[in-house]
Amino acid sequence: MIPLLSVVVPVYNVEPYITECLKSLAAQTLEDIEVIMVDDGSQDGSRQAAEDFVARDRRFALVGQQRLGPGPARNAGVRLARGVYLAFADADDVVPPEAYEKLVSSLRETGSDLACGAVRRLVDGRLEESLLHEKVFRRPERCTHITDKRVLVRDRTIWNKVYRRDFWQGNALEYPPGIYEDVPVAMRAHVLASSVDMLGDVVYHWRRREEGETSITQRRVEAPNLVERLNAIRAVRTFLHERAPDLLPDFDALVLEKDTLFLFQALEECRDDCAHLLRLARDWQDELSPEALASAPSLRRLELHLVKRGRLRELRKVREFRRASVDGTKVVPRGRRKVGWYGDYPYFRSWRLRIPDEVFDARDELKLVARAEGGEWGRRVFRLRGHVSIHRVEQPVEELSMWLTNGRRELPLECRREGRHGFTTTINPRRLKGHGRSWKVMVRAELKGLTFTDVLRDGESRAAWRFSVPGWSRSGMDMAQ
Repeated sequence: MIPLLSVVVPVYNVEPYITECLKSLAAQTLEDIEVIMVDDGSQDGSRQAAEDFVARDRRFALVGQQRLGPGPARNAGVRLARGVYLAFADADDVVPPEAYEKLVSSLRETGSDLACGAVRRLVDGRLEESLLHEKVFRRPERCTHITDKRVLVRDRTIWNKVYRRDFWQGNALEYPPGIYEDVPVAMRAHVLASSVDMLGDVVYHWRRREEGETSITQRRVEAPNLVERLNAIRAVRTFLHERAPDLLPDFDALVLEKDTLFLFQALEECRDDCAHLLRLARDWQDELSPEALASAPSLRRLELHLVKRGRLRELRKVREFRRASVDGTKVVPRGRRKVGWYGDYPYFRSWRLRIPDEVFDARDELKLVARAEGGEWGRRVFRLRGHVSIHRVEQPVEELSMWLTNGRRELPLECRREGRHGFTTTINPRRLKGHGRSWKVMVRAELKGLTFTDVLRDGESRAAWRFSVPGWSRSGMDMAQ
């Protein structure tokens, strides 16, 4: 009988973890599955643990091959898969009980080619946010596509998904040899899919190993590992250039944000002959578009500039500076006639290094912080207290104005400054009578040639703060008299 879902699990020296992984697959609420384990030449007790599951659960099957790597192992499993749908799990990770039921149900309802969901990092037995996936699944959506939902460029893993097997086979998807084999496949699948379902549910627990062999991602600062990572990046860029060139800036920006971090770590740890690492780092930069490099945050641009010039001692100092800046780095104004805003980092206008000012330019990184912090009623008016500042700038704003709006009408508010960044204002409900119940507060702030406008946000939820006639509400709680 053909199973509904085939789950392919490559196995290699994961004895401390494989039993927990296979138990999580056996406990899936979607019971109509087959689990195809491919032993890639394990030299520990992993194969015996897999054989134990085969002996007691007819849905589990095990095949073996000589050591070829995770990509060929997954390909071997796909060739044996019979299910209508296809999924992958790594033998050291854990799949939540309802994950496959939710993913498959979504595909059956929508007809999309793949469904993906949120991920948590499994660290020392605790679940933490996966920084790799942190911005992807905040707004779930069905029947979408990576060209419409650009945040999916960040979804570069293959195991938080379920695919239609005919889609996989129809597009001849296959894992390349080597490590980081999943990134090119994940990007190809997203682009080639007719539509994609994004679920907000957590569907995968990605483990950081504490014992046994370290994983590929935990050896990411080793030189051979970095070379493989660059090869994967090149493969993705080549494919995107041919099939979805509009996604290249988003992909390059992600590489600058996430992947270059491991280059910097390797350069920090290097103490002997670092020339080969510097050449590799320059190769990485040469792969990326000038637009992406120019739009990187100023502190990252400084790190890249120092790498390009081979300034390892200075790079290490900047990396130390970044780690020490727990509360974020400051941005300061410079200039008299024409004020510029620059990151307050080491080597700014250093006569010795002569780094161009544009490397430090942080004007585009500044944003308004405007939040409501409390209020109370008095004599039929509401007194609102709050905070207004420019993120990463110590100076208080020079000019502040506020007004109420309901989308059709605007009413100015008088505000008084309190301390360095505080303000108070009063709202008279009688002014709003007959013009609608729900109003937002807008804020405009000016500082040395900069002007920012944004909605006032709640200090706790960060959602837009709303005044509801005749009272006010926050988090759905009416506090009118």
